[in-house]
Amino acid sequence: MTEQAFDIASLHAAYSAGWTPEAMIDTALARLAAADDPGIFIHLASRETLTVEAAKLGAFDPVAKPLWGIPFAVKDNIDVAGMPTTAACPDYAYTPKKDATVVALLKAAGAIVIGKTNLDQFATGLVGVRSPYPIPRNAIDPALVPGGSSSGSAVATARGIVSFALGTDTAGSGRIPAGLNNIVGLKPSVGALSTTGVIPACRTLDCVSVFALTVDDAWRVFDVAAKPDETDAYSRAFAPASYGATPPVLTIGVPAPADRQFFGDMLMREAYEEALANLSAIGHRLVEIPFGDFYSVANLLYEGAWVAERYAAVKDFFDAHEESFHPVTRKIYGGAKTLSAADAFNGFYQLQAYKRKLQPVIASVDLFCVPTAPTHYTRAALEAEPIRENSRLGTYTNFVNLIDMCGIAVPTGTRGDGLPASVTLLAPAGKDGLTASLAADLHAKTGLTLGATGWPQPERASAAPSSLSEELIELVVVGAHLSGMPLNGELKNLGAEFSRATQTARSYELYALAGTKPPKPGLVRSLGSDCSMIDVEVWQLTPDAFGRFVAAIPAPLGIGTIELADGTTAKGFLVEPVALAGSENITAHGGWRAYMRSLAA
Repeated sequence: MTEQAFDIASLHAAYSAGWTPEAMIDTALARLAAADDPGIFIHLASRETLTVEAAKLGAFDPVAKPLWGIPFAVKDNIDVAGMPTTAACPDYAYTPKKDATVVALLKAAGAIVIGKTNLDQFATGLVGVRSPYPIPRNAIDPALVPGGSSSGSAVATARGIVSFALGTDTAGSGRIPAGLNNIVGLKPSVGALSTTGVIPACRTLDCVSVFALTVDDAWRVFDVAAKPDETDAYSRAFAPASYGATPPVLTIGVPAPADRQFFGDMLMREAYEEALANLSAIGHRLVEIPFGDFYSVANLLYEGAWVAERYAAVKDFFDAHEESFHPVTRKIYGGAKTLSAADAFNGFYQLQAYKRKLQPVIASVDLFCVPTAPTHYTRAALEAEPIRENSRLGTYTNFVNLIDMCGIAVPTGTRGDGLPASVTLLAPAGKDGLTASLAADLHAKTGLTLGATGWPQPERASAAPSSLSEELIELVVVGAHLSGMPLNGELKNLGAEFSRATQTARSYELYALAGTKPPKPGLVRSLGSDCSMIDVEVWQLTPDAFGRFVAAIPAPLGIGTIELADGTTAKGFLVEPVALAGSENITAHGGWRAYMRSLAA
């Protein structure tokens, strides 16, 4: 059964029908052999070891173990008990007795580690070729660089050898290889996934990232692994993020045309513009943002403070074994010896100034959409300009962790020459669910096959309710608080989460209220002949946030109980009948958004 798709939904369907983990193991190993690419894995588990791990799973139970029987690979700067960790430096190798926290969580959920993957040495690089081992071949075109530093993890996933793989991301290592290999790369908020058991690059910025064939799969892995860890000083607890339901209208920041950098690659520029057109077609609002300050932040990453941080992570080993390092890596780390503490502090001061300047810019939109990479580079081109081309690949990635944003790279189509196109969605830390939800929308719209496998995209998973849904209060909004409308920010400032777009029961009338600023509608329950189903949105708030929101509602609006089209009820906006004098009955439009469109037309 060599063509069994390895996305999680397809694998679990096969297991439910009687397929076995042993058959999965044989298939994964056969695919690796057929790939004939010795650069993907630095260490591969034996079939015997994998069979023993599979036997420990017991009966198929995807509820108790949401990753039951799912094969995954681990970047070789992340510890897996009993497998050597090298960071692509053989002289540095050691064999840990304990799994990294994130690996332990995934194993506990039923996932099976196939092996440890190749990388740019010590996760320093975005190209995927700075390794003493054979270089992984780009899964789409072997003449191209695979992207790094998580090269082997991306290629293993794109070829369908594993369902997902762990990488790390400091400057783009979890996004660039995804974009260059037609897969999804989820870069979590810094601290959302523990880095205990991970060899640091820049410890203050490092993230464990997830490569997957679909956004649903990446999110399922994230949901399992995103747990606070007391052993990691940089671990952070974020409010549970909802995934799957995207607000109908988002405000999306994009680089102003004059600031878009593609280094002469017109095909990549055209692919990016097509992705933006798709976002507009879905209904979202694009806002052009000057990007000069973002690029200035990116430049800081390769200056004093953060170069010194890379050196600090392996200082003792580097000082004793400098000859063990790849020539490019050795040059970068060696340069840090000339830096002083004053250089580091100056870097921190510059970054803080940029953070303060960019904060209102970031807050002015819901999220950003940027190209994942500005171009594709051949391995030959990289040999000619190894430093410059590596730097250019990070144009849209280097600034992200420095200013504490989460992101996800997602395929958006193919360029005119057949190579993959990808964008990355970025948002402030803690908004991982929002970026992933929109990424799933974009990926589904493309109809692309998965990675380099030719497998079709599986049916998308249903939107999952927040794990705190029982503690949250649903609020039905009908007018100026709808997504993309003038007062929606009041909800978002209170931490409200979008739940769904729906309609009321057929027993309401909608009025455009007279003299309100900004314009607002009024929803009334009626027994008249003009009643209709009205388009609404449902948002969720904590009890405290709900109370603060309701306390600020001005007359003649109020909160009542609204019956929805599916027969359920929720609290929502209603208007006092006295306010209808002089107001226009707009029920026939079916909703406030449609009415406002009619005015614009």
